[in-house]
Amino acid sequence: MHRSFWADLSLPAVVAGFVAVLVGYTSSVVIIFQAAAALGATPEVTASWLWALGMGMGLTSAGLSLWYRMPVLTAWSTPGAALLVTAGAGVPLAEAVGAFMICGLLITLAGASGAFARVMDRIPQALAAALLAGVLTRFAFDAFLSLRSQTLLVLAMGAAYLLGRRAWPRYAVPGVLLVGLAVAAVQGQLHLGGIAWQLTVPVFTRPQFSLPALIGVALPLFVVTMASQNLPGVAAQRAAGFDVPVSPPVAITGAASMLLAPFGAYALNLAAITAAICMSAEASADPARRYTAAVTAGLFYIVTGLLGGAVVGLIAAFPKELVLALAGFALLGTIGTGLAVAVKDERSREAALITYLVTASGLTLAGVGAAFWGVLAGGLALAVQRFSPRA
Repeated sequence: MHRSFWADLSLPAVVAGFVAVLVGYTSSVVIIFQAAAALGATPEVTASWLWALGMGMGLTSAGLSLWYRMPVLTAWSTPGAALLVTAGAGVPLAEAVGAFMICGLLITLAGASGAFARVMDRIPQALAAALLAGVLTRFAFDAFLSLRSQTLLVLAMGAAYLLGRRAWPRYAVPGVLLVGLAVAAVQGQLHLGGIAWQLTVPVFTRPQFSLPALIGVALPLFVVTMASQNLPGVAAQRAAGFDVPVSPPVAITGAASMLLAPFGAYALNLAAITAAICMSAEASADPARRYTAAVTAGLFYIVTGLLGGAVVGLIAAFPKELVLALAGFALLGTIGTGLAVAVKDERSREAALITYLVTASGLTLAGVGAAFWGVLAGGLALAVQRFSPRA
């Protein structure tokens, strides 16, 4: 018989949940804004995105963790948001919402049918890692290119990142944000007067469905989310010793994405990096109580969703270079890991490099984004390399 949540809750678990949310937002919320902007979203619609994502992550994280009594943390699809920055350019917002719903439906079916493990295991890990690295590379480029216009600011943030990775790796990204804010404040570049501390009003966007958005947005978003987010999420759970069933949580994140898509929840999935914080010994010495950290993180996500407009105002008050540098430095580790996995196996190295280069190029053909063509090119290259005609 399970003890009550309140009996299992502890201060370290609350702190772990807060840190997980803080790291999740500071490492990738900027990309959400860029994705929304690429689709022509207004500030009100962008705030609604944060509301939908916060509510979706919060309710699924808290609900699944309480149900299984194990830490199950969900997140928005960071590589999916990065994909939307390029693949979503020129796509009408209503058609993008339709694509989000289709992606959510595909995730639901992949989980409910049990096909997730069978199908996704057929996508070589090297190609999935190369796809992720290719999608995120442009953000690192933008970070270093920002040196031209804000040399002192970006150099200070870069130094904070390097020192943080050495001294306090878990808090390196929040440290970069704090240093960037301090330097920007000294230079008089923070404009905090326009922040509206009020509850977010959800904005409903009526979905429209089109073949170009299906091919160029929904399918690549589904592949990236499943291969680069859900697979690492399951791996993180198992590595920490938590045997959480795979299919139901994946199906639930897909259903939540589908229902909240008209309000901006483009793709929800199992978390990996932030989930590891809630599954660590720092959350609780007793593994049976670590689920409370994920529940706490879910509650923090709900709060941040309700105050989405204030989050938008805070980011708008920052210098553009601060935002670009923060996103770039925060994604360096993910890019490096993706490249390392992509080129690890010599047999698939060339195909992975083709996937990476095509994806990073930003190539768009027939209205279809680079992520789709990257996977296709890498898959064809791998098939040619491994083709062995029968005698």
